[in-house]
Amino acid sequence: RVAIGSVLTAHPRVLVLDEPTSALDPTAAEDVLAAVTRLVHDLGVTVVMAEHRLERVVQHADRVVELRGDGTVLSGPPEQVLATSTVAPPVVQLGRLAGWTPLPLSIRDARRLAPALRERLGRVPPPFRTAVGPSTSTPSTSTPSAPTPSALAARALSVAYGSTVAVREVDLELHHGAVVALMGRNGSGKSTLLWALQGSGLRTRGAVRVPSERSGAATVDTADLAPADARRRVGLVPQTAGDLLYLATVAEECAQADADAGRPAGTCDALLEQLVPGIDRRTHPRDLSEGQRLSLVLAIQLTATPEVVLLDEPTRGLDYPAKAALASVLRHLADTGHAVMVSTHDVEFVATVADRVVVM
Repeated sequence: RVAIGSVLTAHPRVLVLDEPTSALDPTAAEDVLAAVTRLVHDLGVTVVMAEHRLERVVQHADRVVELRGDGTVLSGPPEQVLATSTVAPPVVQLGRLAGWTPLPLSIRDARRLAPALRERLGRVPPPFRTAVGPSTSTPSTSTPSAPTPSALAARALSVAYGSTVAVREVDLELHHGAVVALMGRNGSGKSTLLWALQGSGLRTRGAVRVPSERSGAATVDTADLAPADARRRVGLVPQTAGDLLYLATVAEECAQADADAGRPAGTCDALLEQLVPGIDRRTHPRDLSEGQRLSLVLAIQLTATPEVVLLDEPTRGLDYPAKAALASVLRHLADTGHAVMVSTHDVEFVATVADRVVVM
């Protein structure tokens, strides 16, 4: 909002916004979009907005321009362009599957068209996943099994910056085989909590324990882990993933990740190809797109096969196919025994991938 206000001091006729809502929680995004819409309606400003989070913005658009990736563009009314676009928000994808005309651009539009579909789907049981962790309870006449041991357990975790308390007395357990979503408003302490869990972030008090590999010790605090050990235990992909990239080419970053993790040459490269196929390994990491940089950092972290994987806003800058690929990777990590925690504002992504949600 401050950035938009500073630009408006020159009274421009055209305002160009590059992914204005990607790092915002839903409420903040609505506030910004409402302000932008008022500029259009009240002042006659023309707004051009590049945005991957189409579910937030498409209902406000008068026209959609699709860049097809081959140098060509398609321009037209939102309903017309999105009917065939390779990129479409979930509500439009639902409209396509249901055969609705015109295509809904918002939840409100979809509700008007949904009664017949809702009645049909009401007879189909939803595909619930089995809950994971000590809260799981399955009715049975047999002796109940012991709770799943936690991959990471935080107790009374608190973080304060001066007089500002960012995290207060948090108890949290992450379990093997589960994806946990961490949600909350901007500034609620999500990133602070992730760094404290990983062990290198500030803590005012409390402990974060993971199973120990040392004989005679049941658990060890993540803050006490040596760097090489920490890499294998708790991996963190930060909000600005590029901060972890410091070499001249993608190939060098992958080779260094293999060496640091003691893995065979080509391990990181293969993981990167699974996440984002076709990246030129001679490219400088700073020349990659936001999504490509995220995928490279995720591949680097996964090369060490950490038992716990923490990701801070990993869907920033990702389009729908890239988010679907990321969701598949996170589900695979959980299904192969890892504990995964994802901090995100992306409600649709959480609905797709998470077993449990923690709200700050």
